[in-house]
Amino acid sequence: MSQSPASLPFIDGLRDAAGLRLPGSGLAWLDAARRENLEAFIAAGLPDTRTEAWKYTALRALGQRRFALGDAAAASHSIDTHALKLPGVDGPRLVFVNGVFRADLSRLETLPPGLTLQPLSQALESDPEPLRFALSRHYRETGDAFARLNAALAGDGTVLRVAAGARIAKPVHICFVGTAAQGDVAWHVRNVIELGEGAKLDLIEHHLSSAPHKHLGTLASDIVLQNGAQLQHVLLQNAGEDSSLIRRGSLHLGARSQAALHVLELGGALVRHDLHAELRGDEARLDTRGVFVLRGRQHIDTQLSIRHQALNTASESIWRGVADERSRGVFRGAIVVAEGADGADASLSNKNLLLSALAEIDTKPELEIYADEVKAAHGATVGQLDERALFYLRSRGLPQAEARALLTAAFCRAVFATLPNETLRDHFSDALLAHLP
Repeated sequence: MSQSPASLPFIDGLRDAAGLRLPGSGLAWLDAARRENLEAFIAAGLPDTRTEAWKYTALRALGQRRFALGDAAAASHSIDTHALKLPGVDGPRLVFVNGVFRADLSRLETLPPGLTLQPLSQALESDPEPLRFALSRHYRETGDAFARLNAALAGDGTVLRVAAGARIAKPVHICFVGTAAQGDVAWHVRNVIELGEGAKLDLIEHHLSSAPHKHLGTLASDIVLQNGAQLQHVLLQNAGEDSSLIRRGSLHLGARSQAALHVLELGGALVRHDLHAELRGDEARLDTRGVFVLRGRQHIDTQLSIRHQALNTASESIWRGVADERSRGVFRGAIVVAEGADGADASLSNKNLLLSALAEIDTKPELEIYADEVKAAHGATVGQLDERALFYLRSRGLPQAEARALLTAAFCRAVFATLPNETLRDHFSDALLAHLP
């Protein structure tokens, strides 16, 4: 017999959350949104595998855990600043440790013209009204449980705006660090990002661990591209090996805007990435590229949803997965071409490698078309390394382990061929190789 939501330790640990004093507390609209989302989350509980969006990701173990509501000592944890640096990335930087903004680790002294960048906690204190639309959202779907939790408890995050016509030369680096604390901590951050008409930005999102921990982190990002804007978004996820990280992205593209996303998922024990993209303006384009590489008992679940809503829009998605030992990967890629989105060009490819007989990858491509004159394709495969290629490398004197690693790395590297930052691309390759068996 399953437990009711109210009896789970995870839910029970949230009973006192309504009394938390978060940044922005006292704003009637924000207090109401937080309260309603928290009540909805507690009433519904964690989704189970009967919920289609969570069919392959069981949360029973997470439901039995209780987390502290934030880390009171986050501002004083010692962090190695060298670990925050990424090759080819030397622009403005925001750093959050266990979900709390750290000014001493950030780099905000000289921002280029046209760029507004500050932690959410400061924006809520100084000028909260422009955030009202993003922070007042109510999530109705059963699968959006963690989005509700984030909306209820996020007290920090990033507010980033690029003025119309501004082209920001150096990448903006947002870094989320998990580190040891007194007990297991749950932290929640929210990003609000907007690019004005014709604006251009490179954004680096970086998740890492500085010490072993078993924290839970949730991150919700609302990204809006106005007409003609261009966004290059790179995500490197190498969180603590025992941590849980749930991310949800909402991306809206205006007319002639372009967004490119490159993702490398390496860390975490339980990782979930939901991306909901809407191509709302004519001739908008979205390209997504991603790789997850799993080992041990890691579980990574990627949910990609792309909706074409305007004329002559385009999207191309290429994702790869590698699973070793007893790990499990999940990928769902859904494309919807709505009525009236004539001229849409959409494609999705998901290829996966199993390096162990005990590893598992579940993939589910979906395609719905309600418009005419559409070009669309999708496909998915799950297989093993090519034995002929492996034999060829062995015949040239390579040990089996090295031959397998080379073939696996080549399988994954194809995804990053379009990443413009060559230095960062090389770093991705090095990180990938270091993670492979």
